[in-house]
Amino acid sequence: MSETNQPSELQATETKATETKAAEIPTVALESACCQTSTCESSSSPTTSDAPVGLCEDKVREELKRVIDPELFVNIVDLGLIYVVDIQPGEEGKQNVNVEMTMTSPMCPAGPQLVANSRQVVEEIPGVGVVDIKVVMDPPWTPDKMTEDARDQLGIF
Repeated sequence: MSETNQPSELQATETKATETKAAEIPTVALESACCQTSTCESSSSPTTSDAPVGLCEDKVREELKRVIDPELFVNIVDLGLIYVVDIQPGEEGKQNVNVEMTMTSPMCPAGPQLVANSRQVVEEIPGVGVVDIKVVMDPPWTPDKMTEDARDQLGIF
């Protein structure tokens, strides 16, 4: 079996579909009162003591709400797919953002699209440097991780 550096036809198709979907993400204005300091109002701890002022976990999560699960039509934050948002000082005064997220199932067909779209919306935030999106499966996602808004949208009472 010979190895090749050329992507398979399926990979090329999936990449093109992901790029197309990522380009369709609507832009929204960044609005978050908490991000005027290095401590988010809704968080009990600062995002990072050395992080420059202006970016906090709430702002990143708000932007991640622009990423909609293509099967459930609910944003990934309200679905409870975002586990960790960590902000660290980066180069040239920028801030690096590390996100740990999960999928609703280990074989989620929308996984690559959700990761690409998540990376795109975080990279668009002013002052963000390197973005790392890590998919984790522990703890596994369960419906109880959804917000009330997500439950309402899906008709789960």
